[in-house]
Amino acid sequence: MTVTLPVDPLADSTAHSARDALAVVLERPRELGLRRLPLTPPGEADVAVDLDWSGISSGTERLLWSGEMPPFPGLGYPLVPGYESVGRISDAGPLSGRRVGERVFVPGAACFGEVRGLFGGAASRLVVPGRRALPIDEELGEDGVLLALAATAHHAVAHGAAQPPELVVGHGVLGRLLARLAVCTGGEPPVVWERHPERRAGAMGYTVVDPADDPRRDYSSIYDASGDGTLLDELIGRLAPGGEVVLAGFYSRPLSFAFPPAFMREARIRVAAEWQEPDLAAVKEQVDSGRLSLAGLISHREPAREAALAYRTAFDDPACLKMVLDWRHCT
Repeated sequence: MTVTLPVDPLADSTAHSARDALAVVLERPRELGLRRLPLTPPGEADVAVDLDWSGISSGTERLLWSGEMPPFPGLGYPLVPGYESVGRISDAGPLSGRRVGERVFVPGAACFGEVRGLFGGAASRLVVPGRRALPIDEELGEDGVLLALAATAHHAVAHGAAQPPELVVGHGVLGRLLARLAVCTGGEPPVVWERHPERRAGAMGYTVVDPADDPRRDYSSIYDASGDGTLLDELIGRLAPGGEVVLAGFYSRPLSFAFPPAFMREARIRVAAEWQEPDLAAVKEQVDSGRLSLAGLISHREPAREAALAYRTAFDDPACLKMVLDWRHCT
């Protein structure tokens, strides 16, 4: 992977301005840098948030970097990625419903003028409507960036009459959150598949195995968090009659499966879409009550000015569960 940091004299300035921000910018596929960008002035219903931390998604952001992201509303370059941001409100409009000093989670922003915000959360400062700034507990700290993935997992398991996962595929952060949510329900803990030995540690109340060591072929509910569309035939082959495969990852290529095994099992395939505000509220309540833990999921941290190293590690190192950029010393 090649990541370049374009020379930008403004990026080295130590002068702090409420009118701009230092941001990660994908100039085009495979070209990532730090750039100082002007911010949209906040309105009466907006807040300005000075970031402390933002997470790097090894799924969607990897696809944006590689240029493999399927056609998506708002997609285009240059863009500011990121949808997992935690910071403190430094300015609050009179109609924002928020107050200066609040610690908040922000699921991205669109405040960089001609530079697209998709999803716009990787910057030292963001301007967003007050309703998109979710107050969180001070003690949550950097773990607050995980609320978006927790909401994604909740959306998958909370759909209508969905069954909790009996099998989760992939022991990355999303897979771990799916498994933790299943444990929270008080039902039978799920089995989690993970092929990489270095990722099998860290289970909390469930079992992680190599799929080659799992003989079961009667799972009623299988949740795929791997994003690997080539596994669909294998997962259908592990279903009980009438079982369901839930596609909880993000897939850059068309999916296909052999019809006869699915026909014989009368299999169901469900796509879990993007989380919604009720999902975020639900997981925040679970975290605040102590039923859901976000601990132990952030494995790597880098100062925001080391974005090149951080993105390279997040995308290329199998031991990296979650990389967080630290913006606290950026101006």
